[in-house]
Amino acid sequence: MTNKTKYQTRSLQSELSTRAEETDGKKVIEGYFAVFNSETELFRGAYEEIAPEAFNESISNDIRALINHDTNLVLGRTKSGTLELKVDSRGLWGSININENDSDAMNLYERVKRGDVDQCSFGFNIEEEATEHRDDGSVKWILKKIDLHEVSCVTFPAYSDTGIKARKQDFEIDKKRMIDSKKNQLRERIKNGFKATNAG
Repeated sequence: MTNKTKYQTRSLQSELSTRAEETDGKKVIEGYFAVFNSETELFRGAYEEIAPEAFNESISNDIRALINHDTNLVLGRTKSGTLELKVDSRGLWGSININENDSDAMNLYERVKRGDVDQCSFGFNIEEEATEHRDDGSVKWILKKIDLHEVSCVTFPAYSDTGIKARKQDFEIDKKRMIDSKKNQLRERIKNGFKATNAG
């Protein structure tokens, strides 16, 4: 059972891009912060995928756009209209309106423009998921409902240690549950086999 109170991050190689609005010259960073139905390997034998409905309930939250998940480096915010987020068939798309008076924001804008920074990440809690056990012993979690807190432009994509630790615990618990279930099935088969033999 996943610990829903654990704050986690997930990252992806994205196609972040910049543009300057022709009408007012406003500078924008935009791209996909999460992609649906795309399997990611968290560690050996453990995979994760985001379902298309995952953000439906939390996209209206007051969400921040950050640099490298740093809460001191706020690029935009949905409440103030400087961050726009929307869900389409591909994933969670975002557009950040850059504050030209903010040197951190302008530095990032130039790095994205040059292609030095092109990766995204998002911070969240898992509210609902499905677990898929595969024949090869691997497991896949499908994130069905996510409580989204922030999206980030990141220099290096990284999963939070707490998130991976939590996933490894989930993995071990799931593995133990599967082994226990198989043992119980075997016991039942043996017991029923003895009954059948004695009856004969």
